[in-house]
Amino acid sequence: MRSGFVGIIGRPNVGKSTLLNSIIGKKVAITTSKPQTTRNIIQGIYNEDDVQIVFVDTPGIHKPNDKLGQTLNKQAYYSMEDTDIILWIVDAKEPYGKGDEFVVEKLKNVNKPVILVLNKIDKLKKEEIMTKIIEYKDLYNFKEIIPVSALRKNNIGELIKVIKNYLPDQFQYYDKNDITNKSLEFLMAEVVREKVFELTEQEVPHSLTCITTAVEVGKVSYTIYIDIVVDRESLKKIIIGSRGSKIKEIGIRARKDLENLLNKRVYLDLNVKTVKNWRDKDKYLQEYGFKDFEA
Repeated sequence: MRSGFVGIIGRPNVGKSTLLNSIIGKKVAITTSKPQTTRNIIQGIYNEDDVQIVFVDTPGIHKPNDKLGQTLNKQAYYSMEDTDIILWIVDAKEPYGKGDEFVVEKLKNVNKPVILVLNKIDKLKKEEIMTKIIEYKDLYNFKEIIPVSALRKNNIGELIKVIKNYLPDQFQYYDKNDITNKSLEFLMAEVVREKVFELTEQEVPHSLTCITTAVEVGKVSYTIYIDIVVDRESLKKIIIGSRGSKIKEIGIRARKDLENLLNKRVYLDLNVKTVKNWRDKDKYLQEYGFKDFEA
């Protein structure tokens, strides 16, 4: 048995959660076109007969504007310190910028294998991929540079093969049937949050979160109660929509995904509530599951 923890870091919207889902083969992290959607450290567990790799998906490293942003950055830095291997994910079609420089400076303080993953190569020609590899290779002493398309699942097998070479441990952390460390209640709430982002376009910023408040399990169905928490009344009105049209569609889409997740009929009760300035209040950050990491 070979095993280890692999931290997935990078700037917002580079495809970290998409990569995690592609590796695990199941949806354990939500994905949207909007940056900074990963809010908690999410572990995805990859298993083979003699291998277990625990991938740790983190919030995108960014310039924080509130206590929530500071906490999310701390979670990402914690992952850099507390894992055995680091995957730095970059969007290969985007130019190298100040945000990348910031990550490189952070990497200089870690003493563990760092693998650079050039994502979204399906958008580039072969010569452009080679140019990107040359551009990045002298920035840091990367153990490997692997181009992939997380969305198309291109070269994921090669990435797994490379990671195996650096796994330090020889025991099993989780049961072979586990695919994530997150609770079912967390995954339920994340499904709803994803649908809110899908259906509100640019109207709703990242000042919302979703919390599963109760789950009733029946023989053939689940009844799930989820709060959608926003920080001002105007957002509440947007999410509810004219005569409840938006919240109804959010529920329809979320229920479909939840039934696929649970393999049972789902009755979903959504409640939109306003908690002013929750992103800057320690009480609510702790209550809503945003653990503060010292890093």
